Amino acid sequence: MFQLHDRLKADTLLVGEFPLSLLLLSKDANYPWTILVPRCADIEEIYQLSGSDRHQLLHESCLLAEAMHTLYSPDKLNIATIGNKVPQLHMHHVARTTTDAAWPGPVWGAVPAISYSDSQLLAVVSALQTQLGSDLSATCDYVNPA
Repeated sequence: MFQLHDRLKADTLLVGEFPLSLLLLSKDANYPWTILVPRCADIEEIYQLSGSDRHQLLHESCLLAEAMHTLYSPDKLNIATIGNKVPQLHMHHVARTTTDAAWPGPVWGAVPAISYSDSQLLAVVSALQTQLGSDLSATCDYVNPA
């Protein structure tokens, strides 16, 4: 049975669901940073997915990459499945600019995380959901506390 890793639960918010993957937003507002997590139990690497799930993950990654490119016009879009601290298969999508806090190095641990304000969070989640449209079931777990 699929369960989201505790670290991903703590560090992200659910934006919505693709047919295969959860779409999560990193709580670190330093960068536009999303994460795809295939809803498959006990999978740590892409090669462990079935052939059809591999194709679906790539399709979802491309949809997300296009949406992030449209929304953020990055100088570079970093897409990676590192997994050194979280073994569960997850795919980072980070929109990078030459003026971001970590450029040109990796984002992990470069600077302290910055939290989104409520209005920023709602704007980011709404923009992603709108840009992805019907490709994404918008099941955001963030509720405006106002």
